[in-house]
Amino acid sequence: MKRLFTGLALILCLSVGLRAELINVVDYGIKPGVDVTLEVNTLIESLKGRKDITLFFPKGKYEFYPENATEQFRAVTNHDNSLKRMAMPFFGFDNLTLDGNGSTFVFHGRICPITLEGSTGVTLKNFSIDWDTPFHHEIRVVESNPDDNSFVAEISPMKYGFEIKGGQLLFNHYNWQDGIGQNIAFNSKTSAPSWMTRNYAISAGRGKFTKVGDNKVKFEKATKETPPVGTVICTYGSAPTNRLAQAIHISNSIDTYIENVTVYAAGGMALIAERSENIHLNKFVVTSTDERNLATRADATHFLGCKGLVKLENCLLEHMADDGINVHGAYIKIEKVLPNNQLLCEISHRQQTGFIFAEAGDKVMITSRETVLPIFESTVKEAKVLNEQRILLTLDEMPKQLPAGLLSIENITWYPDVEMKKNIIRDNRARSALITTKGDVLIEDNFFSSQMHGILIEGDNNKWYESGGVRNVVVNNNVFENIGYGSGTHYPLYASPLLRPEQRLGDEKYHLNIKFTNNKLKSFNGLLVHALTVKGLEVTGNVIEMDDKYPIGCDLPSVELDYCEDVNISNNKFVGFNWDTKLDVKDNCTNVKIKSNKGLSK
Repeated sequence: MKRLFTGLALILCLSVGLRAELINVVDYGIKPGVDVTLEVNTLIESLKGRKDITLFFPKGKYEFYPENATEQFRAVTNHDNSLKRMAMPFFGFDNLTLDGNGSTFVFHGRICPITLEGSTGVTLKNFSIDWDTPFHHEIRVVESNPDDNSFVAEISPMKYGFEIKGGQLLFNHYNWQDGIGQNIAFNSKTSAPSWMTRNYAISAGRGKFTKVGDNKVKFEKATKETPPVGTVICTYGSAPTNRLAQAIHISNSIDTYIENVTVYAAGGMALIAERSENIHLNKFVVTSTDERNLATRADATHFLGCKGLVKLENCLLEHMADDGINVHGAYIKIEKVLPNNQLLCEISHRQQTGFIFAEAGDKVMITSRETVLPIFESTVKEAKVLNEQRILLTLDEMPKQLPAGLLSIENITWYPDVEMKKNIIRDNRARSALITTKGDVLIEDNFFSSQMHGILIEGDNNKWYESGGVRNVVVNNNVFENIGYGSGTHYPLYASPLLRPEQRLGDEKYHLNIKFTNNKLKSFNGLLVHALTVKGLEVTGNVIEMDDKYPIGCDLPSVELDYCEDVNISNNKFVGFNWDTKLDVKDNCTNVKIKSNKGLSK
């Protein structure tokens, strides 16, 4: 990797630790077992302007309630913007360490545990984040009758209860109600999403719900298929109210280090970072408690518009309702080209509004929304925010003539390098890793087992507007276990922009230089790699062994190449498959080398 952040940060942390002033919260009336929100807010406010301090919590269970929390309207990317109450708002700190000493911070209601804004050299370590009741409910099937598509289920947690009103099942929370909304079925024996989990999804718009006990409900014709006894269906409400309380939010900050921190629940992501430089996670854990199947409502970790180095090592990310890690930029729409090199731009996705897209000095790329390919690179001279959705950009240079058609723009300064080593990402909905950055990427010595694709290298300018055609990705010596058990049709490596029917492939390739080498895969479906519009793809030395944990077989090709160039598929070994594992190379591919693969037929 090009960056020296990790070593420099360690030296900085050691030197700061020797001279840091220790602030023991006990000295400020903060103690376990009672609501300490006001006292913690007051203490943090009093420390503003002071450098090199350690905020120390003696080991205990500290309670945080929303009634006395600091409130501020916050735009949080990939969440829903709102007035947010914050338990620990760290704004503008320099060389601060928050040391929980093994404590558990327990939160109640819609409150955001840690908000880090405009800070440098902050360390978060040695604590756990949990809620007294999570943001989801778990529906455990105790009786099942496929003959009439009905089942009886126990509902947990029961602290606030539930009610059936107007034919709808409503779940009570701290001070609000959620309908069924989005939900996913888990297999309680494997602690992972169920095979073909979408067949067990509860539809709020159909079916009949009848209360048959204090914590039991009978569901009739509410699912496509009747879930078997033991299935746990986790339901977490509907947008835009089910992503309001992330656990850790990092924005506009530099050199953040997180170590020995566990997140058991969140009303959004465990960690969301935006417009920040150098973030290092070591032994960061996202998991469910023993009595729950689901951890966070959304991703374990998510990074939008960051730079420097994003590093994850020795982390365990499991049981979340979305990706393990997602790294990307943003495509925003060019609404109008104005005189004097000005562009009137609009944030494209509703959960990116308020995001700081660019500032003076940033390099940007004008791109086609039709082909998702670059057109012209320039530098931002001025960025004027009109409101949370629209921005007026003045560029140093503009082409004499822009092509016809819809245009977008991406910020190419704010893409990070990514290093992932010795992490475990498993038993979650969606992907293990979604990586879309122009920085250098190294993914090595990890374990992945996810319901959808293992590693998704995407980019799209039509749905999520997540930018970043990759330039250098190495995926080496990892273990992939039964990737794609959500439907059986997902790949360990899937590299392709998301294109709608109205979009098309351009003359150049979207992704460049992807190496998938020396990985070990246990697979029930025999899938390995799907690649579309990639130049410079190496898939070598991988061993794929059949596993019968899930229904075996798949009609898709094991390796599928479409509109790719400079490809090497060599020395891969398929073991134990009793059907043809096939390679499909489309006629539009060029310079493809296929050599010494065992068990892979054309």
